[in-house]
Amino acid sequence: MDIQLNPAQTLIVAVDDDPIILFLLKEIFEGRAELDTYNSGDEAMRGMIMNGRVPDLILLDYLMPGQNGVEVLKELRNHPLLNEVPVVLLTGDLDTKLEAEVLSAGANDFIRKPFVPQVVLMRVEMLLKYRKLRNHLESEVREQTRLAEGRREQIERIFEQMLLALTKTIDAKDLYTRGHSQRVAQYSRLLAALDGCDKQRQQEIYYMGMLHDIGKIGIPDTIITKPDKLTDEEFAKVKSHPQIGGGILDMITDFPELGVGARWHHERYDGKGYPDGLKGEQIPAPARLIAVADTYDALTSRRSYRDILPQSVVRAELQKGSGTQFDPHYAELMLKLIDADKNYTMHEQLPEEEEKADNGLAAAQAGALDHA
Repeated sequence: MDIQLNPAQTLIVAVDDDPIILFLLKEIFEGRAELDTYNSGDEAMRGMIMNGRVPDLILLDYLMPGQNGVEVLKELRNHPLLNEVPVVLLTGDLDTKLEAEVLSAGANDFIRKPFVPQVVLMRVEMLLKYRKLRNHLESEVREQTRLAEGRREQIERIFEQMLLALTKTIDAKDLYTRGHSQRVAQYSRLLAALDGCDKQRQQEIYYMGMLHDIGKIGIPDTIITKPDKLTDEEFAKVKSHPQIGGGILDMITDFPELGVGARWHHERYDGKGYPDGLKGEQIPAPARLIAVADTYDALTSRRSYRDILPQSVVRAELQKGSGTQFDPHYAELMLKLIDADKNYTMHEQLPEEEEKADNGLAAAQAGALDHA
């Protein structure tokens, strides 16, 4: 069997204190691979590190002066550049105990002395082919992971753009609530970050906040934009929007929590909210968080009947509702954001003004974390 190794591309290191063994190995690999030889483990380690070229395979004698082959092997496996190089141990004294020690130390194979040249070539070719295949597979996995990550990011962008288009349609029903859903989503993400949620969870809560008012799509425009006081019947229709929104989002089965904010953001911590009259921790945590963000935006937005409320009034209202309307934990987090917003610039930053909004919200979050 003729082994097709490429001397221009294959570097093998042989370590043995017997010059005859090194001579035989040179004869075996002549014209097939580049061979660097060393007489001891210490010399080999120094030579490979100084050479700066990682070999494709190492042939390592077991019995040598100074460090034995297993000791050198352990040193190789702890070296950041050499730890994955295939190693074949050469020995004439391989019993069952030593065989187990050699393999547990990280050897890829072993060859008994005196060796048959053709066997050495076959073992080396097999290991080099295995290493090449493994490297190819690892490279392919990295590439497929990169492509999958790119597709995932693209899908997320499309998903977020669809949510944005949908929420703008909802918010456009009322001149005075334009940007409301996006701001609530941003405040919700801030609160989630302040609460210690990881980036993935923050994004999930952001999506829930973005769609919290989706049920208003089922409420007539004449009711939503009515300048006068609503009748009991009209108010009952408005109060149905959480159920409508929850029903719409329940159809998205791959994200079962998506409708949590839509259905329960009008529940109260004291159980006096709607639509289900849930109380305390019966209300899902994201809905309790979004309820605080929703109220903050309502208090800090212009309405047909009033201007933006002063920050002190907003703070007082949220503090007053803590433990009754709001979960006191999330109310406290919002109070920290308010206290960090020294110049009262966090409110009504429309998401279209992305840079300004991001800077203002980031500053508020950083300030709140400093005071946490």
